Order: sequence, then C-alpha cells, then structure tokens
Amino acid sequence: MQAQKELDTRGLNCPLPILKAKKALADMRSGEVLKIVSTDPGSMRDFQAFARQTGNELVEQESGNDEFVHFLRRR
Repeated sequence: MQAQKELDTRGLNCPLPILKAKKALADMRSGEVLKIVSTDPGSMRDFQAFARQTGNELVEQESGNDEFVHFLRRR
C-alpha cells in the first residue's frame, strides 16, 4: 500500500501511537494515507476503534516480526 506519510511509533504504548497518528492526520489532506508502524500489540484493536470514532478509514492492518502496521486514509 502506498502512503503519503509514515509514522514510526515503535516502543510507544497506548495512547501515544493514537495521539501521534491523530496529530499527523490533522496535517494531511482528505484521501491521503498515513502508515503507522507500532510494536504495541494493543494497537491493532486501538486503531480499529480510532477509525470508527473519527470517520477515518482503516484501509489495512498487518502484523509480523513483532511489529504492527496500520494504514489510515484521511477522511
């Protein structure tokens, strides 16, 4: 998946990945995609809830090598 911006939140636990993603999305245009890389297993669930609550689209989630990757499309 192609992303216009990437955010590295490795080593951070909830709620920091969500807060950093929210700040990054605020600086993006509608339709642009943000890639977030995290090491927090709870981020899978957290970003699903974040997308539902904010109206941003959770396009894809991947996990492997103890990392969790999320792609959010700005509403």
